[in-house]
Amino acid sequence: MNQPMEEVGKSSAFGRLLGLQIVKAEAGEAVIRLNMHDGLRNLHGKLHGGALFSLIDSAMGQASHSLSDGEPSSVTLECKVNYIRGVTEGELSCRAWVVHAGRRTQVIEAEVHQHDKLVAKAQATFACL
Repeated sequence: MNQPMEEVGKSSAFGRLLGLQIVKAEAGEAVIRLNMHDGLRNLHGKLHGGALFSLIDSAMGQASHSLSDGEPSSVTLECKVNYIRGVTEGELSCRAWVVHAGRRTQVIEAEVHQHDKLVAKAQATFACL
């Protein structure tokens, strides 16, 4: 069952605007869901790449922050996303995990799935604050 963002991790106004639902944020791992809706469509009727990136970046941030008791403790330095499959409807799930947690930087990976189909894969570097 999806819990409101406030109960699992710290949410942002932007995350609420997109409709992100934090499912898990603990021990360097996070899972966030997003239900496709008309406000997220590009000119081709598919999920906008910026909305998909926002889902990924939010999940990565939650994974990072979970290492510091959920408190904001890092920011994105860079992120590379491979967009693999277009989405026109339904629910997406993004799982992010910390690969390396250094004193100054973290490396985080993420995958977005719709059912059993891979939609996007990403890797990022976060700066520790």
